[in-house]
Amino acid sequence: MNERITTEIDGLTLNLSSLDKPLFPSGFTKGELINYYVEISEVLLPHLRDRALTRVRFPEGVTGDSFYEKNAPPGTPEFVRTVDVATSAGTVSYVSVTQRADLAWLANFASIELHTPQWRTTEATAHEDGIVLDGEDEPLATSLVVDLDPGPGITPEDSAKGAIIAATTLAELGLEAHPKSSGNKGLQLTVPISPTPASQVYAFAQSLARHLARAHPKRFVATMAKNARAGLIFVDFAQNLAARNTVTAYSVRGLDTPSVATPLTWEEVAALRADTPVRTHPTAMLERVQNLGDLWQATLPTPQSPALPGPLD
Repeated sequence: MNERITTEIDGLTLNLSSLDKPLFPSGFTKGELINYYVEISEVLLPHLRDRALTRVRFPEGVTGDSFYEKNAPPGTPEFVRTVDVATSAGTVSYVSVTQRADLAWLANFASIELHTPQWRTTEATAHEDGIVLDGEDEPLATSLVVDLDPGPGITPEDSAKGAIIAATTLAELGLEAHPKSSGNKGLQLTVPISPTPASQVYAFAQSLARHLARAHPKRFVATMAKNARAGLIFVDFAQNLAARNTVTAYSVRGLDTPSVATPLTWEEVAALRADTPVRTHPTAMLERVQNLGDLWQATLPTPQSPALPGPLD
């Protein structure tokens, strides 16, 4: 169980351990997690590149304790890139993944979930003490996320209808939304935009949430109060704050069964029914990418990404 091995990935040496250790009740092991992240790397890496990565680690598997990790841990290999980010709580030295070996190294620490902000380090304002999240020199976001969090009683079909309504509203503003499952119960929309101060993106996201709640009060809610969410979809606009992050497409989730945050086609969204499972196993995800390629590629920023309009209020 605690056997250690030394291997090479793309010429880089890694020490791996406990590959047979189950991380999920189904028996899905750490070795299988490492293999998944290495195998999915071709489509995953472009979405992690130049992003400050937060990991959710499950040292004893998903039935044990977990914790968010932002700082690069002691002993981080020299080949792993890090980026300093100045926050109100002090400077954080984030990992910024660039290669397959980085993913294998992270998975060896049982970093099951990978989360990234809406801004990239290449669009952030750099200072002597790193990237600054607060003040006039805040990062420039290159995407807007519309996180549709289903309340009690909301089915996948309900979430699909909500996603279509939200995407239609965005389309009327000249913004193209791309859907993915969160890997759990909800759906998330991502809109590539030209670099925009994160506070402006947050203000727009908040106004969109309020607009959807006013226009469709029996479907959406814009308040964070959990007792107000029954039978409604909470539009979690706070995911757009510079200090917040969202699960990355193709990331595994630390749930009771292995499930991946999955880019979807709008045809698949429209086909969701009340009893349709919205979870994709890592093995199925690898097969899916073989057949469909990277559906999330359209969310990557380009010079043609549209400007974000002002708030809807």
